[in-house]
Amino acid sequence: MGTTRQEDRTSSTAQRRRELLEAADRVVLREGPGASMNAIAAEAGITKPILYRHFGDKGGLYRALAVRHTDALLASLRAALDAPRDRRERVEATLDTYLAAIEDHPQVYRFLMHPAENSDGAAGNDRGFDVGQHSAPLLRRLGEELAKVIAERLDLGPESEELARVWGHGIVGMMHAAGDWWLRERPCERKQLVTHLADLLWGRLAAAGDRVGGPGF
Repeated sequence: MGTTRQEDRTSSTAQRRRELLEAADRVVLREGPGASMNAIAAEAGITKPILYRHFGDKGGLYRALAVRHTDALLASLRAALDAPRDRRERVEATLDTYLAAIEDHPQVYRFLMHPAENSDGAAGNDRGFDVGQHSAPLLRRLGEELAKVIAERLDLGPESEELARVWGHGIVGMMHAAGDWWLRERPCERKQLVTHLADLLWGRLAAAGDRVGGPGF
């Protein structure tokens, strides 16, 4: 049974959207937070109104890029957490995975987390784009995902769900703040930063028991 016209149009729109996001990625890799809608449209070989038709404004484009990169980062973090290592090694591997991601693609990180004085903004005159308004949900998503992993793998007693969410968001906040500072100042090698952060976590986390029958942490 063949596809319908509607299915063909939906598939074509999704493919075009992927192509536009790839063009946006290329511009962001070159220009970082200063990437403009004009530059992205030019890279894609279209006019800015067509770009707006797909994403609405820079906020819409930002959210689409954030989902794209957050999905990839979450997959890498879960792979690090699932690796057959002891708990300390998995914690260090997870921290290193996050830090390696922002080190390998600093322009993408800055675009997602930091506004630029000359960057585009909302639709229309492209002024007033608030990156913080959109980066907060990205960090919350990372925190919730990490909380799920902690709740699945550690026996934290009667307050397990609450503690897992506190720890998940706390660890993501620590990684984000420490990684942001480290990326700007480079006070030490990445490996050393990973060790320092793992040492900070190595209190009750190290002492908590694994859930019976669970995959362990």
